[in-house]
Amino acid sequence: MTLTVRDLARRSQAAAGIKDRETWLGLFADDAVVEDPVGPSLLDPAGKGHRGAGAIAAFYDAVIGRVDRLGFEIERSYLCGDEIADVGVIHMDLPGGSTAVVRGVFTYRSNGSGKLVALRAFWEFDAVEFA
Repeated sequence: MTLTVRDLARRSQAAAGIKDRETWLGLFADDAVVEDPVGPSLLDPAGKGHRGAGAIAAFYDAVIGRVDRLGFEIERSYLCGDEIADVGVIHMDLPGGSTAVVRGVFTYRSNGSGKLVALRAFWEFDAVEFA
């Protein structure tokens, strides 16, 4: 049975949440792209995304791997063919005891054969809530 893009999105969120690097990376096709957030940012100054297995692994190590905990709260989800848009909140426990709340739209696209080819996160650095 081939996984739907919703299945892949939930597996991505679950793997990131428990910091299962290998499972998370294994969800992506070799030529996939991660844009988190979309456009130029501190995490991607050129705004071109992290393309290919090596770049996605480096993104994981620099971002997901550095937080103590990630939790996803999906408020709405829209499935359209091999793409899904999740509207929700990411809760993060950061090193040193602070927290961050990121509200956004998180999109995933699959290749129709059980692998993600794109993860795009629409959120604003200026709107992140730190405590």
